[in-house]
Amino acid sequence: MQPFVTSAGKPLPLGNFRTRRGFNLALFARNAEAVTLVFFESGKDPIYTEIELDPAVNRTGDVWHILVHDLDPSLRYGYRLKGPWDPDGSGHRFGDDLLLDPYAKALTGGTNWGEVYVRKGAESPASAFRRRCCLVDDEFDWEGDRPLNIPLQDSVIYEMHVRGFTRHPSSGVAHPGTYHGLIEKIPYLKDLGVTAVELLPVTEFNETENLNRNPVTGERLRNFWGYSPISFFSPKAAYAVNGRNSNQVREFKEMVKALHQAGIEVILDIVFNHTAEGGGDGPVYSFRGLDNTIYYLLDPQSRAYLNFSGCGNTLNCNHPLVRKLIVDCLRYWVIEMHVDGFRFDLASILGRDTDGEVMENPPMVEKIAEDPILTNTKIIAEAWDAAGLYQVGSFSSHPHWAEWNGRYRDDVRAFMTGSGGSVAALATRVGGSADLYQEGEKAPSNSINFITSHDGFTLYDLVSYDHKHNELNGEQNRDGSDHNLSWNSGVEGETDDLDIRQLRLRRMRSLAVILFLSQGAPMFVSGDEFGRSQGGNNNAYCQDNEISWLDWRLTESNSDLLRFFKMLIALRKNHPIFRRADFFPKGGGQDPHEIHWQSRRVGETDWSSGCKILGFMLDGLAVADCRDDDFFVILNSQMESVMVAIPPLPTGRHWRLLVDTAAEPPADIYQEDGAPAFTGHEFELSPMAALVLISKPD
Repeated sequence: MQPFVTSAGKPLPLGNFRTRRGFNLALFARNAEAVTLVFFESGKDPIYTEIELDPAVNRTGDVWHILVHDLDPSLRYGYRLKGPWDPDGSGHRFGDDLLLDPYAKALTGGTNWGEVYVRKGAESPASAFRRRCCLVDDEFDWEGDRPLNIPLQDSVIYEMHVRGFTRHPSSGVAHPGTYHGLIEKIPYLKDLGVTAVELLPVTEFNETENLNRNPVTGERLRNFWGYSPISFFSPKAAYAVNGRNSNQVREFKEMVKALHQAGIEVILDIVFNHTAEGGGDGPVYSFRGLDNTIYYLLDPQSRAYLNFSGCGNTLNCNHPLVRKLIVDCLRYWVIEMHVDGFRFDLASILGRDTDGEVMENPPMVEKIAEDPILTNTKIIAEAWDAAGLYQVGSFSSHPHWAEWNGRYRDDVRAFMTGSGGSVAALATRVGGSADLYQEGEKAPSNSINFITSHDGFTLYDLVSYDHKHNELNGEQNRDGSDHNLSWNSGVEGETDDLDIRQLRLRRMRSLAVILFLSQGAPMFVSGDEFGRSQGGNNNAYCQDNEISWLDWRLTESNSDLLRFFKMLIALRKNHPIFRRADFFPKGGGQDPHEIHWQSRRVGETDWSSGCKILGFMLDGLAVADCRDDDFFVILNSQMESVMVAIPPLPTGRHWRLLVDTAAEPPADIYQEDGAPAFTGHEFELSPMAALVLISKPD
C-alpha cells in the first residue's frame, strides 16, 4: 500500500479534474454507506493502493470527493461501494465490484478490438477484464478550431461506422478501422460533397459481449455497432491507433479537427436510453453498483428492470441526477471534443418519467433544447422506442429538435415499390413534411430525410431483396424488421440478368433523386453511393466482417453510380430552391405559386390510389430571397412507360435535360453547363424512372 497526501477536495465538478496540487475526484452516490477509491498501476492486476473516504470529511450531500495530492497521472482508478443488497425490495444492488466513474473521460482495457485484455498478475482473462478509469488532461492544440455551424437546411449527412468505414483491405489506408483511418479518407468525403459525418456510437462498449456464433463457420460474433454503452464520456480506445494511456482522446480530437478543416461537421450517435449492464443478470460496470434505484427505471412492485429499450434496462432519464449526467456529457463532447451535434438513439425514452409513463412536457427533452451551451449544436431525435412509442412529428414542439423522419423513409419506399395510394404521401414528404413539422417555429429542416440507415437494408439491398436474410446473425432469422417496404426487382438477391441489374440501378438513382431534391435535410448511409450490399442482412449489428465493412473496390466497379451521387449532391448544394428555410405556402385547394404539382398532364393532379406518377415544378423566381432556376421533376413508380407533359416556361427561358435515371451513364446526369436542350412538350418516362429538367435563359 502506497501512502498519499490527501485533503477533502471539492464536490463539483463530478469526475476527475487536475488542480495545481493534484487530482480532485468526485462521485455521486446517494445511498452508499461507504466509498473506497482504488488505484492500480498501468497494465497490472494487483491493487496499488486504496483510500477509504471519510464521510465526515469527504462527503458533501450525496457527493463523495477527495483531492489526492501529487498523484501520478499514469495510475488508473475505480471505486468500491458498500451499501444494501436488496434487489427485490428497495432495489439497491451494492456489491464488491470495481466500479467505473460515470464521468471518466477514458477507460483502459479495451485497446485491441475483439481482444480480452489480460493484465500482468491476473489469474484469468475473465477476472482481469475489468475496465479502469484514466486520469485525463484535456490540453490539446485545436489551432483555433471553431464550430462550423452549417445550417441544417444546407446539410448533407453521411451516416457511418468508424471501424467499418476503413476496415476492409481495399480501403488503402495506413490505419484501417480507426479515427486516423477516417482522416485518411477525408479527401473522398470532400469529393463526395457531404457536410457532416454521423458516427455510430464511439463511446466505450464491449464488442465481445455477444455470445452468438455464426451458424455456418462457428465464428464468435461481435457487438459491431456499439449500441451498448459502458461509459458516456469515453471515446472507444479500440478505434484509436494507440488507445493506451488515454491516447484515444487525443486521436478523436485530431479526427474532429481534421474534419473541421475540411468543412465537415461531426455528429455523434449517442445512446442515453440504456447501458451495457443489461437486465438483472447482466454485468456490473458502473451505474448498477453506484445507485441502481436512481439510474434505472424499476417496476414499483417487483423492482425488475423496465425495458423500453429492448436491451434489458432503461435509463431513468428524467431523474434530476440523470438529467445532470446527460447534460454534462453533451456539454463535454461539445466543449472539449468540439463535436457539432448528436443523434439520440431511441430518443422517446428521454420523454418517460420515473415510472416509465410518457410525459407531456419532458424536462429532459426541454433541457437539451434550451441548454445555452448546445444552442448551435444539432440535436436529432430517433423519435421512437422499442416499446411501441412512435413520436415522429410530435417528439417535441421545440424548433431546436430535428427528427429522423421515419414517415419519409416509409412513404418514399412504398412509392418506389410501385405501391398504390402512395402518391399523395410522397408529395407531402418531398415538400418538407408540413403535416409533421409546420406547426410552431419549425422548418422543413426539422425533418431528417432518409431512405436507408445502418438499421435496415442498404440502398442496393432495398432494390434486390423482398425479405431479410439474417441467418448468419445466429438468431434463426428472427432478428431485424420484417417491415422492409422493399422490392427485389424480379429476383431475390444476386443475379446475372442484365435487365434486372439495370432496373435496380435505375431504381437506386430514382431513389437518390427523391432524397436529394426533397425539402428537409438528407441523410444516407455510407456505401450507398457505390452500391454496397449486406447480402440482404437488415440487422448487421453483429457482423464485424465483409458484410459490414465498406468494399472500396466498388468505387471503381460502380463508378457510374458514385458519379451520379456526387453530381446530385452538388446540384442540391448549388440551388437554394431545394433547401428552403420555410414551408411552401398553403394553396387553399390550388397549387401555390412556388410549387406546381401534376401527374401526366400539366395542371392536372391525380391523388387516387391507382396513380403512380408524381411531378412537380419549382418556380425559381417565386421567392424573393431564393432566386433560382426553375426545376421540373417527375417520377414514375409503375412498370410501364408513360408519356408525360412538360410545363411551359416564360419567354426567354428554355428547359435543359439534367437527369434521366433510365438513361445509360453518363447520360443519366449532366453538368448544368453541358446539359442538352429539351425542346419537346412531352417525354416518355421509363418504368421506375425519374426525370429532372432545369430552366436556363435563351
